[in-house]
Amino acid sequence: MRATLLTLVVLILVASGVTAAQASPVVADDGAKVVQETWLDARTVDLKIDSPALGTTGMVRLIVPAGWASQPTRTWPVLFLLHGCCEPVDYKSWDQFTDVKAFTATKDALVVMPSDGPAGMYTKWWNFGLSAKPDWDTFHTAEVRQIVERGYHGGTRRAIAGLSIGGYGAMAYAFQHKGMFAAAASYSGVPNTLYPGIPVWIIGILARAGIFNYLNLWGDSFGMQPIWSSHNPYDHVQDLRGMALYISCGNGQTGPLDPPGQSDVLEPSALLSSQSFTDKLRQAGIPATVDYYGPGTHSWPYWQRALHNSWPVLAGALGLPA
Repeated sequence: MRATLLTLVVLILVASGVTAAQASPVVADDGAKVVQETWLDARTVDLKIDSPALGTTGMVRLIVPAGWASQPTRTWPVLFLLHGCCEPVDYKSWDQFTDVKAFTATKDALVVMPSDGPAGMYTKWWNFGLSAKPDWDTFHTAEVRQIVERGYHGGTRRAIAGLSIGGYGAMAYAFQHKGMFAAAASYSGVPNTLYPGIPVWIIGILARAGIFNYLNLWGDSFGMQPIWSSHNPYDHVQDLRGMALYISCGNGQTGPLDPPGQSDVLEPSALLSSQSFTDKLRQAGIPATVDYYGPGTHSWPYWQRALHNSWPVLAGALGLPA
């Protein structure tokens, strides 16, 4: 009954051009709850979640399937899309910089785009053992997931994809929560965080986000290597066996989707990290779809293309047409 009434309210408000802002009664196991629900259009809703895992509120944007409002008893396969570091628009990134809404208009998937803060690193922060907050992992894989499933018709067939640090996050969540996701995709990601130079790369992006004490993350990569390794997909490829995997990256040189002369220093590092990861997958006999497409920078046009190109892998895991 609640779902039917919610559907009718959404349809009336959207049809009349009114934005709804309300609290949902849905609660996650740890008490996380929606304190504001804002419908932007018939398929797009922003949720502000009071999160015990973060110790504050966190945001998530959902893009619901075209038939979501008219089929209130149906559940839908769920695609998590993770953004990268240091983007001011945060959880809105995929919606603002790609055609994800149009691309999924004919696809029966519920798209979940959560905040990771300026540079949350898709992890529970170590903080010298003094505090477990922010715990972005629990926020994403427990609080957001449970709220989506209990209040927004999310099903239990799930896939996850991300760009840059979000690509790391996709692979990290896939192995740390084995069985939660049937597919994982990394676009220009760093799935080997201990590859030479990558810890410095991570320190740099944290500093870019205004986080200068990088030791709060996982400690020092040498002295606290076991903590780094426990979060490193490269060191846990066996836990990815049986999942559908997709890894793509450019080489940082000017590519077909770049302005003339544009290049960057981030993409070559992501490529080296990704190649070491896919080499280890291959050595372990774990299949993956790999696209190292050569010229191309660390930028949104390539990540939009990667989402399109990886859709057959993600769709297969979600039980949807390619």
